[in-house]
Amino acid sequence: MVQLRSGFSTSMAAIGVHFGYTCACVAIFKDGRAEVVANDAGDRVTPAVVAYRDTEQIVGIAAKQGRVRNAANTVVKVKQVLGRSFEDPEVQTHKAESKCPLVNKGEKPVYEMTGETTRHVAPQDVAKLILHKMKETAQSALGADVTEAVITVPFEFAHAQKAALRASAEAAGFRVLRLIHEPAAALLAYGIGQDCPSGKSHVLVYKLGGTSLSVTVLQVNGGMFRVLNTQTDHSIGGESFTSALAGHLAAEFKRWCKQDVSGNARAMLKLMNGADVAKHSLSSLGSANCFVDSLHDGMDFDCNISRARFELLCSSLFNKSVQPIRSLLETTGLSTSDINKVVLCGSLWGSARIPRLQQMIRDLFADVELLSSAPPDEVIAVGAAMEAGLLVGREIGSSPESVTVEACVSDILLKEVDETGAEVFSVLLPSGTPLPARRHHILSGPGRLASLCLELYQKTTEQPERLAKIVLRDLETKEDNHDIDAVVTMKRDGSLHVSCVEQNSGKTEAISISAAS
Repeated sequence: MVQLRSGFSTSMAAIGVHFGYTCACVAIFKDGRAEVVANDAGDRVTPAVVAYRDTEQIVGIAAKQGRVRNAANTVVKVKQVLGRSFEDPEVQTHKAESKCPLVNKGEKPVYEMTGETTRHVAPQDVAKLILHKMKETAQSALGADVTEAVITVPFEFAHAQKAALRASAEAAGFRVLRLIHEPAAALLAYGIGQDCPSGKSHVLVYKLGGTSLSVTVLQVNGGMFRVLNTQTDHSIGGESFTSALAGHLAAEFKRWCKQDVSGNARAMLKLMNGADVAKHSLSSLGSANCFVDSLHDGMDFDCNISRARFELLCSSLFNKSVQPIRSLLETTGLSTSDINKVVLCGSLWGSARIPRLQQMIRDLFADVELLSSAPPDEVIAVGAAMEAGLLVGREIGSSPESVTVEACVSDILLKEVDETGAEVFSVLLPSGTPLPARRHHILSGPGRLASLCLELYQKTTEQPERLAKIVLRDLETKEDNHDIDAVVTMKRDGSLHVSCVEQNSGKTEAISISAAS
């Protein structure tokens, strides 16, 4: 995404929202600056957790803390299933991990709530409640009914996921000005590229969230920046560190009290909550105390853990957390010396604040500026608020006017069949291609054929997802070979237009695919 800015003069305010897998954060833009605002509990970051009761819904820290008693009716990590089909591998993973039952309704996942009556809740409705909480938090700080907002999305989000998030935000009362990618928001928060320096530079955005780790390399050139490559690992996140610490605490409880709680879901939830608090304390203190009231059979648990012990427990996780940096740079064709800045961001329930992890990243980039002065869990929301302020005409210092250049968020593929009959996917538009973009492709079909089929896919996971199918019928020609001239155009908003011409018969077909950006 590219940012060029110039000054405006208006008194309007705007909102930036980072809606993560485990938490949400909202920032406001007013009087020329963006800042994160605290919720009604005094926290600047709100857990993305919703608890359902017979007569009410609870959002945030109260829902998270009450999950021990109401796990079957408490939704966590809803972003993981938002905009996906029930058979999607990510949904099946979520279903296996969720204490709240997830069922199939019309090929879409819905949560099944129990109580006086059984009811079904769509993921979009859960997201709506979290986003409405963000809206209330922002409006309380502004003292006015402001609805204009920019909301961030992961770079790898597919069109259906963007559309679902946008619909949830609009249902919550927002007027969504734009969805922007999280790495771009992180750069905006630090003002990278806004001074429009000459020459190219490379910035690496390291985002360790609650349930995933993403690493993105962007190229900054004369005030413009574009994504070169990104990599996301859903097998590690801040909760991995919390789980490791909770496992240690369970072992300590067994050693002192001769009781094994590792198989007790309620006790382990209590230990996870305690480990979460201790983990954050260890980011600034040399040791932390973990106290859990009535952990098992009325017994309280009190344990002190040092930072050194925590780092030893999580040593393999630290190594796993920096490995994606090396592999991403290798696939991008860059070395650590080619990176000019590193930006750290993540969620409160992530672990981007952990000193040991920050030191390992510094060791990888010995002579590179590591930007971590802003709280990692607030960076993305601040960048979103700055973009929102620009879009409603606010002045941001003396920066120049913003023009956004989007990039293709996933590989756009064309399915073909080789000589052996095996399916082969050709990449028409690689991920990171600046938009708008246009590609020509010639397909050949041997033999006298009555029809020809062309299929387009996007690769957001290991299994490509079909976007469109075009069939050229009634090819009344005596030719033994058929050549199809396919033209694929992707606009800045991510929408696709595909046209095909069979050169012998002149048959033409076209299709347009809209996108929520």
